[in-house]
Amino acid sequence: MRPRIPWFNWTALILGFAFLYLPIVILIIYSFNESKLVTVWGGWSLKWYGELFRNEGIISAAQVTLVVAVVASTIATVLGTMAGFALARLGRFRGRTLFNGMVLAPLVMPEVITGLSLLLTFVAVSLDRGQLTIILAHATFSMCYVAVVVQSRLTGFDDSVEEAALDLGAKPATVFFRITLPLILPAVIAGWLLSFTLSLDDLVIASFVTGPGATTLPMKIFSAVRLGVTPEINALSTILIGLVATGVVIASWIDKRGRMRAPD
Repeated sequence: MRPRIPWFNWTALILGFAFLYLPIVILIIYSFNESKLVTVWGGWSLKWYGELFRNEGIISAAQVTLVVAVVASTIATVLGTMAGFALARLGRFRGRTLFNGMVLAPLVMPEVITGLSLLLTFVAVSLDRGQLTIILAHATFSMCYVAVVVQSRLTGFDDSVEEAALDLGAKPATVFFRITLPLILPAVIAGWLLSFTLSLDDLVIASFVTGPGATTLPMKIFSAVRLGVTPEINALSTILIGLVATGVVIASWIDKRGRMRAPD
């Protein structure tokens, strides 16, 4: 017989979820509002989504955001996979504690500090701020998330197959690309999707390292909201919420499926 959950726990759970997700639900509903006034309901309509896709400024920002997210996520996945492999497979090596701390530092570092430090770095090396600097910044702070996912995946499965391949004469590089990488591929894909989601959603760090002609969607939304919320912003925010939620769900599903298929 399953234990009954007290009514207090149910009430706290419902109130907690309402506090977190009710504003998002309201935003999504009002993105289909016919009225031009965001606080007055005028019926259901899709016209603001049509207006959104005819806005050249938003389309340009969306293109920049997607390019930055794809490139930065790919760089972060490569570097994060290498870092996770080093932490999980190389054992105790000189400087491991420092290396581990440096890899995981962006997880606990305030975004304002990360953005300011990256800005000072780019100024010091005389690198013009723009799309390239945003890519480098996003790859820097999202790499640690990939490293954590890959490291946990490598720690969780039996490495006897790798040892058998080495005993049979396979080179370490061959073992990695033919055996290890296919086994951890779900975690690598999940890390890429997580990095993509984080890059797509970033505002603070991008605000520090951006330059002329490199405005991302979150920055576009923030600048537009300062002048007043419009139905187009509600529609754009709804699309971003859908993309972020889809990326997180797919990453979690791929990682869970990979864990279930992993050999014991």
